[in-house]
Amino acid sequence: MKLLHTSDWHIGRTFHGADLLAEQEAVLGHLAELVVTESVDVVLVSGDIYDRAVPSAEAVRVATTALGRLRQAGAKLVMTPGNHDSAPRLGAFAEFAAAGGLYLRATIDGLAEPVLLPDEHGEVALYGIPYLEPEPARHALGVPESRGHTGVLTEAMRRIRADLAGRPSGTRSVVLAHAFVTGGEPTESERTIAVGGVEQVSGSVFDGVDYVALGHLHGPQTLAEHLRYSGSPLAYSFSETRQRKSVWLVDLDADGLAEVRRHELPVPRRLAMLRGELADLLSDPAHDDLTEHFLSFTVTDRVRPIDAMRKLRERFPYAVHMDWQPEGGHDGAVLKYAEAVRGRSDVEITRSFLEDCRGSAPSEREERLVLAALGAAGREREV
Repeated sequence: MKLLHTSDWHIGRTFHGADLLAEQEAVLGHLAELVVTESVDVVLVSGDIYDRAVPSAEAVRVATTALGRLRQAGAKLVMTPGNHDSAPRLGAFAEFAAAGGLYLRATIDGLAEPVLLPDEHGEVALYGIPYLEPEPARHALGVPESRGHTGVLTEAMRRIRADLAGRPSGTRSVVLAHAFVTGGEPTESERTIAVGGVEQVSGSVFDGVDYVALGHLHGPQTLAEHLRYSGSPLAYSFSETRQRKSVWLVDLDADGLAEVRRHELPVPRRLAMLRGELADLLSDPAHDDLTEHFLSFTVTDRVRPIDAMRKLRERFPYAVHMDWQPEGGHDGAVLKYAEAVRGRSDVEITRSFLEDCRGSAPSEREERLVLAALGAAGREREV
């Protein structure tokens, strides 16, 4: 049996305010092509299908289209919700969806009830663990003494291993789980799952099965031969600029895990980060090939340029982020408020604020405006 492991689609997410639905639809469409070329039997989606618990109508359309294409390509699908999804919404009509080859494992009660799919060597049991919020999950699992993600996932895997032990000898096993496993490398685009206890869990929690398809961390990574993150199909932060997004192609034979191969995904719109003075960024021909990239700029002018983002977007229509870090500016040390204002007049404090914010002292005209404003404020306090 050949499996395709993917996760963290985050359909509906924006990138620094830029809509990504077209890019998401494009890369998910490539997965359907891959199902055909690689003769994939089952697609595993390990959580965070949507970016919000209540997705927009357009996000639902993109998800429905993507799932339909995968099914038409010939693969069955097994999906579990992540911490961004609403498990009840995602799992709605699960019994009806299963009749069409889409298996939704979205309930705690059903996490030890596998999807059983046959191949020439027998059956493969595919278990889906929905994202488990520790506090409600420990009560739902009947282990109120458990603490944190380790506690509830340990009980979930105990149930799965108990079910697997009652299956015929030779039954291969796969687990989908949405969790932060120790040793994984996060990016800036994951939402923390630390509420309710320490978020990281040991990889040993998942021992005893042939393959674990992990979701949550957005970078593709291998924690053990059988324990892997597929990562997100698109980059959702500039910290992922150098990542090569991918999926795992997993082969199971009669003895269990036979082979895992990485398949890199196409990049609908690349990311890049540029640094320099505004005039150079706007004129340097070396940047001509970046006009279709999502771009993050660090502008280094000594004085904060006026209307810099608008000017950047005139040349780079997909400029989405800008920081101002003046060369030779302050060292970034942060003073407490009391230290910053001690022994200074209101005028000196205001002048220092303007210099810190824009890199230049107020002009004579601005000084007069500051004095007038402070004088008016003082008169109001006296009244």
